[in-house]
Amino acid sequence: QPNPWTAPNSGTKEWIEFFCKFRIGHQLDLAGDSYCSNLWEKDIEPRLPLLFEDLSGDKEIKPSLLHGDLWSGNIGSADGSPSVFDPAVYWGHHEAEWGMAWCAGFGKSFWDGYRSLIPEDDGFLDRRPLYDAYHQ
Repeated sequence: QPNPWTAPNSGTKEWIEFFCKFRIGHQLDLAGDSYCSNLWEKDIEPRLPLLFEDLSGDKEIKPSLLHGDLWSGNIGSADGSPSVFDPAVYWGHHEAEWGMAWCAGFGKSFWDGYRSLIPEDDGFLDRRPLYDAYHQ
C-alpha cells in the first residue's frame, strides 16, 4: 500500500491544476480539516489563475524538474561530485522551489546564482506565499 504522505504525481499538463489538486489539495485531504478545505475550494483556489496572469508568451510556464524533498540532509557527494538525493522529484513551475528555501539551508550566494540563471518574474512575490504554504 502506498505511503499516504507521498505526494501524488499526475500527467496533468496545467501547472495550476496540478498544484491545486496534487499538492495543496492532497495536503488538505491528509489534514481532514473541513474548514480549511472549504476555504481553499471556495475562496482561494478559484482566484489562483489571477496570480499567474503575467506568465504567458515567452514567460509561459515550462516544466522544470523540481525537488520534492530539498533539505541539507539530502545533499552529499557521489564519486566525489556534489549530489542531491531526492525521493520526491516532480515536474512543475520553477518558482515552486522557493517554497523549500527555508529548509534547504542555502545562503544568499546560492539564490543570487539561481536568479542569475532564472530571473524573477514580475508576479513572483505574489505567488511565493502559495509555495510557502505548501512547503511550510
